[in-house]
Amino acid sequence: MMKANFLEAPIPAPTALDIDLASPARFVNRELSWLRFNWRVLEEAENNRVPLLERLRFLSISATNLDEFYTVRVAGLRELALAGNVTPSIDGLTPTEQLVEINANARALMERQQAVFTGLRSEMADANIQLLTQDKLTDDDKGFLDGFFLDQVFPVLSPLAIDPAHPFPFLPNEGFALALQLSKIGGKRALRALLPVPAQINRFIALPSDDGHRFLPLEELLLLHVGRLFPGYAVKGHCAFKVLRDSDLEVEDEAEDLVREFEVALKRRRRGEVVRLKISQDAPASLRSMIMDELHVTEDAVVEVDGLIGIADLGELVLDARADLMWPTFSPRVPERVQDFEGDMFAAIRQKDMLLHHPYETFDMVVRFLAQAARDPNVVAIKQTLYRTSKRSPIVEALCEAAEDGKSVTALVELKARFDEAANIRQSRRLERAGAHVVYGFLNYKTHAKISTVVRREGDKLVTYTHFGTGNYHPITARVYTDLSLFTCDAKLGRDATKVFNYLSGYAQPDSLENLAIAPLDMKDTLLSRIAAEAENAQAGKPAFIWAKMNSLVEADVIDALYAASQAGVKIDLIVRGICGLRPGVAGLSENIRVKSIVGRFLEHSRIVCFANGKPLPSKKAKVYISSADWMSRNLHRRVETLIAISNPTVKAQIVSQVMAANMADVAQSWVMDADGVFTREPVPDGVFGFNCHRFFMENPSLSGRGTAGASDVPQLTHTED
Repeated sequence: MMKANFLEAPIPAPTALDIDLASPARFVNRELSWLRFNWRVLEEAENNRVPLLERLRFLSISATNLDEFYTVRVAGLRELALAGNVTPSIDGLTPTEQLVEINANARALMERQQAVFTGLRSEMADANIQLLTQDKLTDDDKGFLDGFFLDQVFPVLSPLAIDPAHPFPFLPNEGFALALQLSKIGGKRALRALLPVPAQINRFIALPSDDGHRFLPLEELLLLHVGRLFPGYAVKGHCAFKVLRDSDLEVEDEAEDLVREFEVALKRRRRGEVVRLKISQDAPASLRSMIMDELHVTEDAVVEVDGLIGIADLGELVLDARADLMWPTFSPRVPERVQDFEGDMFAAIRQKDMLLHHPYETFDMVVRFLAQAARDPNVVAIKQTLYRTSKRSPIVEALCEAAEDGKSVTALVELKARFDEAANIRQSRRLERAGAHVVYGFLNYKTHAKISTVVRREGDKLVTYTHFGTGNYHPITARVYTDLSLFTCDAKLGRDATKVFNYLSGYAQPDSLENLAIAPLDMKDTLLSRIAAEAENAQAGKPAFIWAKMNSLVEADVIDALYAASQAGVKIDLIVRGICGLRPGVAGLSENIRVKSIVGRFLEHSRIVCFANGKPLPSKKAKVYISSADWMSRNLHRRVETLIAISNPTVKAQIVSQVMAANMADVAQSWVMDADGVFTREPVPDGVFGFNCHRFFMENPSLSGRGTAGASDVPQLTHTED
């Protein structure tokens, strides 16, 4: 058996911090912690162990993340600051104080992005992928671009003069444009103009090439053809700029028609206040001043970019044709048990509970579960939550097919799934046309739980098959996000799931749940109770451990409960991918807590928590849960979330001895957090093997998905005690 290094490593000596351990300083600021996460993403773009184009992808992701952070989180803090709000966050910083630190950190991050891009651009050129400027174009290139411009670009452009008769136009969120200073050829007339760069056209134009790949940025193409857009004028000065607008939504509490209200709110999002203006560093002063005045932007919101504006668009250059510069191809597995039953999901689930680990086991099994239900004449009802879905969702296709076939279909569509509201509105309209019952849950709570139930007539009884997930019903993101899917026909979990759907559709608050806790009703109390029980075990001299994995940890009461458990002697190992407001390893506060983050090929997304329950972990006595919720105030107080108790022994062993143990053993992709909130990459010297949990999962099937071959030969990283 391979040992879990992180799990067994000695806890480092506690750090003595010069802070009042009872003060807000015991917490790490949420926003600054998120920025540190995005630094980790960016540093993967500098990791020579990662293939070149995957590094370019990490760079693009870091820029996309930062833009979204500004349009949502920073926009909200800015509104609070402008309103004079001085209410501190849990770590004691006011909105204004947070903005000062965020802006300094983010500016440094953007400068680093440009430096990383410069390095990657050079490496790409060495690999025959070139990003050109106008001065590097050949006559043949210019001939090709003339035709491309007239056929593919010119019809989409809207060149706009700026004068008293032509006011400055509206630019939507993420709007990208060129500002131009023009002068009449042979005359004295000056003209200012704006040329929005159309988002409908690829940012990078592929040029003909006999050897490798050559690209020209779209804005360079536009500058090359200004004469066609403004005949008789010459360019005297120009700059590029991009706007980010407040993209948070406000919805009237008493909206009579929630869907219509959201359609209006989406239009408002496009017109939100500008929270950041990115502009060329060498912009002419008069153009810079005009843009700032017209967009009502203050100096603190302006970022001068020495390099490429729109780093996020570099994702276009992750070329399928250059598989040699990307991760080796990986095909998700079909579970052996499903193959044993010739693809019959219901037969496979009837045999015993099955936990699939995506993307290592294909998400197609979730789609098959619902598609099979849609076509099965014995299925009488389907209920489904939808938080995020793909544009042409096979899940929605299956639900529509089932409804059109006369089955009772209820779809809970969450309209408040940030940046997916428009898609969800379209899906809900389509479901309604097919005859499904579409409900939207609560106005004050997002429905973030991932639940699907299929009621099937078997003989003289009805059997409920249930799927619980830690991730979204989204086939595209399921190729990249690591998540868990539990399939069961356990009657208790079926009853629990049905009660949750009744709660969502009819406000019928569950009076008793058997194997489930839900937010906002009792999930937080359940977690606090289990943490307290571990503390009591430690004080009684019993083994006391907590292993937990999540995306974010910022809920103050939960963090304080973990601090108290640590002080009682509970050994706590946390895997937190993104935001962590807890300070580990602080003398007198959190000596027994270790925190690590995994950033690698796949995006860690599953939520798991294991409580030792009086025995060393792992053991059959452990209390093991999977969840849709991170440990954040929004998840525990303002969302409908699920916490599912795992009772099947094989599934429990899979979660504890395979999934959690491998995550804790990972070195190759891991960062360890110190008491100051800073993450340091686990050192892996060149030529030395560093355990990689993603590689382990790609190479080894999940325990509960094994079929006739059995699970005995599936590697586990820890053994399970009785």
